Amino acid sequence: MSGAGQDTAIRARGLTKRFGQLVAVDHVDLAVPARHVYGFLGPNGSGKSTTIRMLCGLLTPSEGEIDVLGLSVPREAEALRRRIGYMTQKFSLFDDLEVRENLEFMAAVQGVPKARTARRIDELVEQYHFGDCQKQLAGTMSGGQKQRLALACAVIHEPELLFLDEPTSAVDPESRRDFWEKLFELADGGTTLLVSTHLMDEAERCHRLAVLDRGVLVADGTPAELTARLEGRAFVVASAQPRRAQRRLAELPEVLGVAQVGNELRVLMRAGGPEGGAALARLERVLADGGPAARIRPVRPNLEDVFVAVTRQQRPREERAA
Repeated sequence: MSGAGQDTAIRARGLTKRFGQLVAVDHVDLAVPARHVYGFLGPNGSGKSTTIRMLCGLLTPSEGEIDVLGLSVPREAEALRRRIGYMTQKFSLFDDLEVRENLEFMAAVQGVPKARTARRIDELVEQYHFGDCQKQLAGTMSGGQKQRLALACAVIHEPELLFLDEPTSAVDPESRRDFWEKLFELADGGTTLLVSTHLMDEAERCHRLAVLDRGVLVADGTPAELTARLEGRAFVVASAQPRRAQRRLAELPEVLGVAQVGNELRVLMRAGGPEGGAALARLERVLADGGPAARIRPVRPNLEDVFVAVTRQQRPREERAA
């Protein structure tokens, strides 16, 4: 495979990983643009973490080719290591070390020149707001503070590419929002970020997004591109008896998913079935014919609709209903 272009940080073709009879990642093709926040969306067990480990050289693929920052992986994984950062939800800080001591340790591990270390740590202390707590033990910090410190440790050597594997699973919404602001600052500074998540609101923040399901790449595009493909297929149903209406609609073969959101139902129609006005009329007829009284209106698709569409469309009906 030829080297990744200047505007492509990661390129993979036919990426596959088998563990015995289990195919964890199944012939995935990826092209991650440089200086973007690229999201991996998928449920637990979808192959996100396995894919990330192969891309950064921690796991050898069963098949396929990987080019990261112009280097062939895993053959040139050692040369790649100094140019990337890697942070997981279980990123280990040393609880009995102070904030600055954690940063000093990671600087040594990552080979930051000693002449540069103190200045680099000062930059991170200011950027990540640790000025008043440099002497605080990491183990006494809040979840959000630990997360910011873990990110500072992951970028101490100024990597060109940062892998983040579900890094915000264990923190509160405000800390997650602040964390994402830091990610965009990194992207603005020229860093490419690949972030795996199973949270829809995080996926919506990404410049571009891939959806993995059972090891297969089932969608790839910007959030706007992905939702635009479902125009005319999403509806909201308001009913005094939402559970009864849900059961009625779920019986329709052209309905891909029905989910209750508060007192309303969100309905997604299958591809190839009626769309737009025809779909609306079909839903109205079904509920009017022996169903509970309801008001139905079309709505703009969101990423949850995308996720339902690409992960359920090809599955057997019995499995989708499970």
